[in-house]
Amino acid sequence: MRSTLKITLLAVISAVYFIGCEGDYRQMAVGANAEILVVMDSTKAAQSATALAIRETYGAPLMTIPRRSAQYDLRFRLLNTNRQLENIQQHRNIIFAATLDEDSNVGQYVRAILSEAVKDRIRSGDLLQIPLRDRWAQDQWVMIYVGNDDETLAQHIRKNAGKSIKELHELEMPRWRRYIYRRAEQVQLAQNIMDAYGWSFRIQHDYRLGVDTLNFVTLRRFTHDNDRWIWVWWQDDVASIDHIDKEWINTTRDSLNQHYMRGSRDSSFVTTEYREPMSFRDDLVINGKQTFETLGLWRMEFDLMGGPFVNYVMYDEQHQRLYMMEYGQFAPRWNKRNFVYQFQAMARTFISDPSAARKNEEEDEISI
Repeated sequence: MRSTLKITLLAVISAVYFIGCEGDYRQMAVGANAEILVVMDSTKAAQSATALAIRETYGAPLMTIPRRSAQYDLRFRLLNTNRQLENIQQHRNIIFAATLDEDSNVGQYVRAILSEAVKDRIRSGDLLQIPLRDRWAQDQWVMIYVGNDDETLAQHIRKNAGKSIKELHELEMPRWRRYIYRRAEQVQLAQNIMDAYGWSFRIQHDYRLGVDTLNFVTLRRFTHDNDRWIWVWWQDDVASIDHIDKEWINTTRDSLNQHYMRGSRDSSFVTTEYREPMSFRDDLVINGKQTFETLGLWRMEFDLMGGPFVNYVMYDEQHQRLYMMEYGQFAPRWNKRNFVYQFQAMARTFISDPSAARKNEEEDEISI
């Protein structure tokens, strides 16, 4: 294994030299979105506290979709040959996990790529995770978890789970955008909405305009087994968002859903399934706008339907305009996780410029 490590390290040094001198000619990282290769010694992967902590952190179920699925698909890999290492190094998301002094191929490899100063920090307990970007391929996330003992390393992973998941999730958003717009997008429809209302976002190729009122617009992507919709509501002359909290968001979105998102029966409408878990964030910024994110499950009042929703409240402070944007899905046969991630990526393309709509109103050129 020692000769293998020398060859690999020389290759890495050469790659870095050419990147600096002639531009980055490395290939793009491969692998599916929401997938992580976990490289550990086989005995550690089977029974160690570190492996369990990784499963509980990155493989934890997404609680805001029906039929919970893991937030990330974990693929545990051995490291026995140079060919295996080369394949691993081309993957999109990689975790290396080992104790610093363990006598395994993974332990030897981790020690080989760390400087003595870094190893001293690990031994002192000052450093237990090392995030790397684009180490061996472009658009690559690598996390090295390394500590003095198995239990301490596992405790560190659990303690930092929320932060680690958020950082990786935001890194994956541009990947999902490339995926959902790889075929086509509706540039003209997005421009028409901007011209009419002063806001827009990148619209996937087969969404169609639905409800179109003074300050509420819906788009729908309907197939017989996978119905998806997006709606946007907005309010002008909002001088402050001090009143925005979980209760206000839920009350407002329930009211809008009851009014606009009706079922096939006269009495049925979309509402929130409060008996199931919900997720809330108030630390997002989307294109300069303070943003609140809520995820959960909706149900159809007086009908047997339900599914996931993702809701954003975004504040355009410059123009004092408040937006609410929501995604919903009804697709009993489908795993919902990737669709939720796709919408989260789509929502991050949202832009606001009310002055553009006012200009067009003056010129009488609005058309959708």
